[in-house]
Amino acid sequence: MIEAELKARVHSPEAVVRQLDKLATARVEVYQDTYYDRPDGCLDKAGEELRVRTVHGADGTRTVLTYKGVAVDEDSGSKPEYETRVDDTEATHAILRGLGHVPFIAFEKQCRNYDFEAHGRKMLATLVRVPEIDGTFLEVETLVDETELSEALDDIRAVLTDLGIGPEDLTRETYTGAIAAQRH
Repeated sequence: MIEAELKARVHSPEAVVRQLDKLATARVEVYQDTYYDRPDGCLDKAGEELRVRTVHGADGTRTVLTYKGVAVDEDSGSKPEYETRVDDTEATHAILRGLGHVPFIAFEKQCRNYDFEAHGRKMLATLVRVPEIDGTFLEVETLVDETELSEALDDIRAVLTDLGIGPEDLTRETYTGAIAAQRH
């Protein structure tokens, strides 16, 4: 499956929250993300991602292992995504290190997640703050077959427009890139 996703900088977070609260109930969660790479950085250079994410929320804590392949759409950065829940976080980290992967970067994301349906699709909108980066971001995504990607991105653009987010607010900036730049 392809994660059709667009990300934007949000200039009026309170207004976006009011709009999203009309669509769904917010799930407030904190993500602890650790990205892994090979020692030579080949995953990052290729545009691939290997991540362990531990999610802390009102419903408890869960951990997921995610691999994202190379972008299939350059404008949006949408990628194939494979994700599975893991029961033992420490064992997952140990397995990745044992296979020769090294932690590339780790950081925290403070998220307000909204699951809703729009344009006949299940959507996830996430309002994101990363303490190390200035500003608030909005990610809107849906999982689709590659043949549906263009239409799905159009539907996401329509949702963003309804939320007061214009094309000029879209960004391809990655959290990992912004944090790496901030730390160096």
